[in-house]
Amino acid sequence: MIASLICGISSLTLLQFFVSYSRSIIAESRGHKLSEQAREICGITTSSPDVEHFGRLNQLIALCPEVDDDGFKVRTVSMYFYLLGFAKTIMSWAFPAANPWIEAERGGCAYVAAVVLDRRIARNRMIVADLASH
Repeated sequence: MIASLICGISSLTLLQFFVSYSRSIIAESRGHKLSEQAREICGITTSSPDVEHFGRLNQLIALCPEVDDDGFKVRTVSMYFYLLGFAKTIMSWAFPAANPWIEAERGGCAYVAAVVLDRRIARNRMIVADLASH
């Protein structure tokens, strides 16, 4: 009984740190402005991507090589995105007032994916320009 209690409390604490880390990644990405080229490639017509763009952004990220080991951030935000989707499914009937917050957080995850893609595209363009100059 004590072992299961310790395991449960440890799991909840780990979940709390995971959520905090994911939210810090989202907050960090808010300072980056998306380039017009990235918006065009992603098919984003507004200032920030919608939740529906997340899957497409992840597919495009998978096509680009990693920049500065940002793959861990992408996987973390993806897990957070799907965790929020699960929470929305569970909580929608009990706490309908939480839906706007959950959608805003999921939109933040989509913005992180767009920023990562923008950085990867910019890095790849620099590599191509460097190779073309030599």
